Amino acid sequence: MSAPPFIKLIECPRDAMQGFARTIPTAEKVAYLRSLLSVGFDTLDLGSFVSPKAIPQMADTADVLRQLPLQESRSKQLVIVANERGAREALSYATIHYLGFPFSVSETFQQRNTRAGREEAASLVATIQELCGASHHQLVVYLSMAFGNPYGDPYHQEEVLEWADRLVPLGISVFSLADTVGMASPDRVYELTTAFRKAFPQVETGLHLHANPLGWKEKVEAGLQAGCTRFDAALGGVGGCPMAADSLVSNLNMEQLVEWLTDKGHSTGIDAAQLKISSAMAKQLFS
Repeated sequence: MSAPPFIKLIECPRDAMQGFARTIPTAEKVAYLRSLLSVGFDTLDLGSFVSPKAIPQMADTADVLRQLPLQESRSKQLVIVANERGAREALSYATIHYLGFPFSVSETFQQRNTRAGREEAASLVATIQELCGASHHQLVVYLSMAFGNPYGDPYHQEEVLEWADRLVPLGISVFSLADTVGMASPDRVYELTTAFRKAFPQVETGLHLHANPLGWKEKVEAGLQAGCTRFDAALGGVGGCPMAADSLVSNLNMEQLVEWLTDKGHSTGIDAAQLKISSAMAKQLFS
């Protein structure tokens, strides 16, 4: 029997911070992110270049980046962008590996999140992908509301695949299926992830799952069974998208995810001692 596959873990402090009620001072963010850089995560989703009016907590992303020893970490860095201006600003940082763009399967959420419809967003993805290619950065497309939406917009799995079929030819090689408001059942996670990987074997497929504290294991297990080896989570299970709903469903709890994966024999590259240190900082930061 072969060993369980290595799992890429993407820690999402940006997702944890962006909807947090208390304004977190830049110095506190820098200290926390410095700690996370030493844990061994594959990628850190650590900021965003979006409108400070929309996400005021992320207004200091540029200041934060300038104070981090990014070149000293083996973790790759990702920032979220929602328009061409934000993309160009993010691309001015050579230490950033990934730009993440939230493309919603739900028309309502796309309008709420980026002030643009899906057609305009698809055109914007093409523009940002071209910019990334010219500067040797990589674009990650988050397919938001990939498992359903709370707005009454029509949803079916094939629509997710149809939008991806339009975006994959642009040269995008990483997609993350996002359960933005925690609507996915384990069966739906398995079915969509399986179908997505079968339809697009040339791309890396990740899962950005949101869940309540009692429902996460079944969703992750479904993703693993479907062959997913890339998962997003956040220390303490803090956060969610402030543009999605008034009552947020939390990110997966990173500490619990690491422990559970390790017990199942998966390698994650995580330094357990440093994870414990960062976890203690997270408890204090988000208390």
